[in-house]
Amino acid sequence: MSDLFQSIKQVIETRRTTKPPKMNGQRIPDEQIMQLLQLADWAPTHGHTEPWRFIVYSDEARQHLCQQHAELYKQHLPADKFIQDKYEKLRHMGDQASHILVSYMRRGDLPKIPELEEIAAASCAIQNLLLGASALGLASYWGSGGMAYHPAMKKHLQLREQDIVLGILYLGCADNAAHPGKRQVPLEEKVSWVR
Repeated sequence: MSDLFQSIKQVIETRRTTKPPKMNGQRIPDEQIMQLLQLADWAPTHGHTEPWRFIVYSDEARQHLCQQHAELYKQHLPADKFIQDKYEKLRHMGDQASHILVSYMRRGDLPKIPELEEIAAASCAIQNLLLGASALGLASYWGSGGMAYHPAMKKHLQLREQDIVLGILYLGCADNAAHPGKRQVPLEEKVSWVR
């Protein structure tokens, strides 16, 4: 196997999710975030629509976003479903992260491209970014909880009706080494060969 394949294999196999509260608050230089966004920009894209978009929150804007996220949760959930602990979790989710990125699919102007393909392309961009973060030794978390997928978040972000939030990405540093990876289902059960 080539050295390049081995390098890519190592990054893919060692990438792990680190929940934001386990990050240590150390700031990542904005230049590194831009390098990760440049990797994201090389995702595959049908019809060259390049549907991935990222809104980057740093410094004080991180806390502001988390506060807004918590308030959206409070405002748009029926009182009997509201959980104060969840509100507090959302409010403090990014306290230890360096940067928070809201990732969304911006629907292109080519209606012949299925929405699913636009979502897949934007998801590939996120994966490129996460793999780059791992290669740099950074901690990352692709969050989809809280109000991430709720119409109120889309409205808050001033997105169009046809755009779709794909997640909230938390980037930072962590003191502890990543835990070993595991797969629950053997690969043989996920692959069928037809010859």
